This record gives sequence, structure tokens and C-alpha cells, in this order.
Amino acid sequence: MKEKGKFILGMVLGIVCTVLIFTGVYAATAATNKKTPDEQVEDSNSQDGREDSEAGNLISQNGQSVGGVKTSDLIDTKANYIMRIIDNYFLYDVTEEDYQTAIYRALMNACNDPYSCYYTEEEYASMQESTSGVYCGIGCLVQQNIKTMLIHIVRPFKNSPAEKAGIKAGDLIYKVDGEEVSGQDINLVVSKMKGEANTKVIITVYRESTGEYLDMEVTRDFVEVDTVSSERLTQDGHKLGLITILEFDEPTTKQFLTALEDLQDWGAEGIIIDLRDNGGGLLDAVTAMLDPLLPEGLSVYMQDKSGSREDYKSDAACIDLPMAVIVNGNSASASEIFAGAVQDYGVASIVGTQSFGKGIVQSVIPLGDGSAIKLTIADYYTPKGRNIHGVGITPDIVVEATENKGDKELAHEEDAQFMAAIKEVLRQIKKGASKK
Repeated sequence: MKEKGKFILGMVLGIVCTVLIFTGVYAATAATNKKTPDEQVEDSNSQDGREDSEAGNLISQNGQSVGGVKTSDLIDTKANYIMRIIDNYFLYDVTEEDYQTAIYRALMNACNDPYSCYYTEEEYASMQESTSGVYCGIGCLVQQNIKTMLIHIVRPFKNSPAEKAGIKAGDLIYKVDGEEVSGQDINLVVSKMKGEANTKVIITVYRESTGEYLDMEVTRDFVEVDTVSSERLTQDGHKLGLITILEFDEPTTKQFLTALEDLQDWGAEGIIIDLRDNGGGLLDAVTAMLDPLLPEGLSVYMQDKSGSREDYKSDAACIDLPMAVIVNGNSASASEIFAGAVQDYGVASIVGTQSFGKGIVQSVIPLGDGSAIKLTIADYYTPKGRNIHGVGITPDIVVEATENKGDKELAHEEDAQFMAAIKEVLRQIKKGASKK
């Protein structure tokens, strides 16, 4: 009986102690809630930390399944925990849309690939506009250095809002409407510069020639981009055609084929194709443009992570003219597909400096709600099986660019790379060989 009495007494004391402990915890919680937000955040035993102790235990497993909990559930748990902290203590408001966009961007950032990214509905619509050849914006060709992620103006289009505002080739884009854009995906930055006609946007540029940061107020307007221009030239009594391609967009193929046909009808004996500062564009556009230049066969092929291969081919009909293609360090992607194919078949000499070296292919995948992702999906290879990613196309004739010390474009006779291309085409004409 004494032993039984001791057991009952011990159980009662245990219950009392448990009640006291929970009372103490409740009091500590109330005291904690009276602290300033800064004190609560710094206190590792705050209420948020206790009530989410189970979440913390799950999170600490670093993505491992615990008790059958999936990795996605662990991510949701931690994300919700972080969002609650932000909502409680962050000085400014964060909307649900802000959270969602940030999460989708973070998922793409996990690829650790500068070419893969997430587009909101507005950004995707803007990107589709830019490849159609007609859009409302400031009217300039821009390019991003993937190593530094800095975006520079390749050239403002003639009579465009950008040109009228004083924006010049070589200017680095630093801010758009006061928001720093250094390091952002180029398509996102372009979407910020676009907008409704007659609206204004402040483009802050860094002009290296003067060392100045300049705020340029630009009034947006409709811009129709001619991605291809052509010129008739006469050199040493020979008729030569020059075709300059700014980028490979939807209208580019038709513009190129029209220019090529016009020069042939004029009686051009040789063709120079200028791809300098052309950052690329649509794969379908470049393969369609290669078709009349190449003999029957492979123009480029892609290979994905599973080893599956997709071939793009040209037919047997092709022109029979001496050709030179000019490239530089800003000639990338589709430009390199173009240069690599004509070089492999020997239908043109490559003149200039080493190209950029982007030998991978991206696909834009709509997500069904107006948004989309751009994802690197494959390597591409030239007809001879060369993957030039990180290497570039090595010119047959290496010629450094002439430094342009003025604000105007170089005249043809001042342009060392252009004159070298002229010389090469004349050599081919005089040799009487249209193909190597």
C-alpha cells in the first residue's frame, strides 16, 4: 500500500509540474510577443520559432524525405515559413504576385544558366513582339555580354526615338526608369524599355568615351525594324553586293531572300554578308536563309540530353557566287550557325575576329497562363560536327576591327574588316572559283 501511495503521489506531482511548465511556456510566449520586432527576430526562442519547430525539423533535413514527406512538401513548408517572417517583419509590402514571380525566377536560377529564365505574361508578350519586327519602344539594337551581363547599345535605328534622344552605339544601359538593370536578362530589360506610344521612359546610360552617366528621356513610338539592309558596290570594275543582317527574326528571312535576289538580278559577281554585332535569333530563320547558299545536305543539327538528334537540311538548289562573311566577338548563336555552315561547306570565307562562342539552343515554352520559360535544351553542331560553345568560329582571314574614334559609322574604305572581305571576294572572282 505504501508503494502504491508513493506511485500516486509521484503521478500527481508529475501532472502539477507539467502544468507549471506549460504555464511558464505560455508566459514566456506572451512576454516574447511584447518585444519589439527586432528583438523577436533575434530571439531564437521566439513564438514563431516554437510553433514552427516541426517545420524547422523538416527543413533541417536539407531536402531529404522525412517520414514519407516529399521534397516538394519540404520546400513548401520552408517557403511558407519564410513568407510569414517577411509578412510579419519586412518594412514594406510584398504582394502575392511578387512572391509567385520570385519563386518561378528562383526555380530557373537553379539551372545556373544565363540563357534560361522565367517570363511573366507581360514580359513574354513583349518578347513575342520583338521577334515579329514591329513593336512599340525606343528603337535600338541591344546586346548582352554573357560574361559581364552588361547590356550595350549596338546601334540605335535611324530616325528612332532612341536616336532622336541622343542614345549612341556603345552606350551601356545602366538603369530604366530609375531601376538598375545590370545583370538582368536582356529580354526582361527590353520589356521594360517598351510601352505604349507617346509614353516616356528614362534610360540611364554609361558612356565610356566620356566617363559619364547620362539620363536620356525617350518618347516611345512604333518601330518597324528592317533587320536586313543591302548595298550595291563597284570595286575594280566588278559588281559586288553587301548584305548586312542585324538579327535573325521572323521578317529576316524574307528580307534576306529579297535582297539576295535583287543583287543577283543586278548582276552581282560576289556577295559580302556582314554579321558583326549580330547576337543571333530564331533557328528557323537562319536555316531558311542558309538554304539558297548551301548545296544539298546538313546545315546544322541539335542534340539534347538524351542523345536525340534533330537535323536541319538544305536542298540542292544554291547560288554559285564568291562570298565572304564578316564576324566579330559579338557575332553569336544563329550568326555562328550561319558562319559555321558556310565555312564547313567552303562556300564562303570567314573574315574578322573570333566569334562569341554560343553553341547551345534555347526553347521558349509557354506555361498556359500567358507566362513562359526559356530553357537551354540542346547543343548545336555545324555540318562537320563542330560544337563551338565557349570557343567560337575561327575566321579564315583574321583581321582586327578598325577603332572608331568618332560618333559616326566608319566609311567602307576606313573599315579594315570590310576591306579585307572585299579583297577576298575579288580574289575568288579573279581566280574564277565560286567555291573552294
